[in-house]
Amino acid sequence: MSWQMAVVGAIGAAQYQQQGAIGKYNQSVANRNAQVAEQEAERLEQQLEFDLARFDQQFLQLQGQTKTRILKSGAELSGTGLKILRSNAEQAEIEKDILDYNSKVAQSKKLEEANFARIKGTMARQSARLAQIGTIASTGTSLLGMSNFGSSSPQGQFGSTANNSTFSNYS
Repeated sequence: MSWQMAVVGAIGAAQYQQQGAIGKYNQSVANRNAQVAEQEAERLEQQLEFDLARFDQQFLQLQGQTKTRILKSGAELSGTGLKILRSNAEQAEIEKDILDYNSKVAQSKKLEEANFARIKGTMARQSARLAQIGTIASTGTSLLGMSNFGSSSPQGQFGSTANNSTFSNYS
């Protein structure tokens, strides 16, 4: 084996290892991005709980103020005053449902981002494996070409070069 073949083999092996390392790195980056997206989804759930608790507190305060104003005006908590309190309660439930819905949509988006990041990571790893196979094939082809494997007599691309007089006619 000539030194050129050894160099080609060493370069091929180094390229193979680098492609594998790049694939693993890209997959780990994508997996980290997926973890971040999942953590953001959890944070959105916690934010929803906080927002709902704050909303309930503000709603109770609003209902208390409304009740006080009704009683302060000299009216009783019946009829219109009761309808106002009931309407406020209904609107509060609708607002809470909207908050919950929006949070669930945002959480779903984050989980989809996480799934997509994992898919991208798997694709990056597979792409690196395909590149490694290509490297092995091209290195093998180069080494076979350098070793004149399968040829019994030295011939050029157009056959034997023993009779060069025919080629001189064309020049």
